[in-house]
Amino acid sequence: MTALAQHEVLETPRTAVSSSDGSTSVLKALQLMDAFRNGSRLLGVSDLSRRAGIHKSTAFRLLATLERGGYVERVGTKYQLSLRVFEMGNRVELCKPSGLRDVALPFLSELYATVNRTVHLGVLDGGEVLYLEKIHGHRAKRLPTTIGGRMPANCTAIGKAMLAFSDKETVMAVLDQPLTRMTPYSNNHPGRLVNQLHQIQVDGIAHDREEVALGLICVAAPILRRGRAIAAISVSSPTAGFNEALVGEQVRTAAQGISAAMFD
Repeated sequence: MTALAQHEVLETPRTAVSSSDGSTSVLKALQLMDAFRNGSRLLGVSDLSRRAGIHKSTAFRLLATLERGGYVERVGTKYQLSLRVFEMGNRVELCKPSGLRDVALPFLSELYATVNRTVHLGVLDGGEVLYLEKIHGHRAKRLPTTIGGRMPANCTAIGKAMLAFSDKETVMAVLDQPLTRMTPYSNNHPGRLVNQLHQIQVDGIAHDREEVALGLICVAAPILRRGRAIAAISVSSPTAGFNEALVGEQVRTAAQGISAAMFD
């Protein structure tokens, strides 16, 4: 019997959903919403219940409630997140007017115009980079990054740039977990990662040389407040014809500009 099957046998759906303690239903509804994060745009009830780890009949009832509330929309037999969720997401402090994304965007646009390579803005969340912005051209190399998507911090220049200027507790929380390896060049050795972070502290610039995808190189710099990274920006490019040193300086200058605009 699979873990999911065991979970479904142990759960009593009607009791959970109709419990006088509404927190159970709220939690399961949030699990369903969270199930959309790493899935396709449209997901069926079976997929959602499997991803959320809840009984299919429970998922069906809660999806009906979420649909009535305007948080999901039904497309045929499948569901997608609604525009209301997009609207709420953009009320997060980082995305509000005069928030990080708003302040950074002119600098990111100028950087893109200068380097003509894909530009990212991200923040650190646990051991992952959460991407807040991405600027790229029509003919840019396809990258495995999306706005609202995540990547392991240890593999990415943007993640390492933030880790290098994070507190000890944040760094140790990452090092205490198995480090992800996305390509043969990914650094998943804690000792080597620590050495990299020390060098980034000296240089102010982080590098990813084919650690996320083969043929892809990236340079990044942190956005600092009182010496601590609150975010970072990066430029990603195919390896051919990419001047790491020049672009690294341009990225660092843009990051310093964002920090000054926000905090000086």
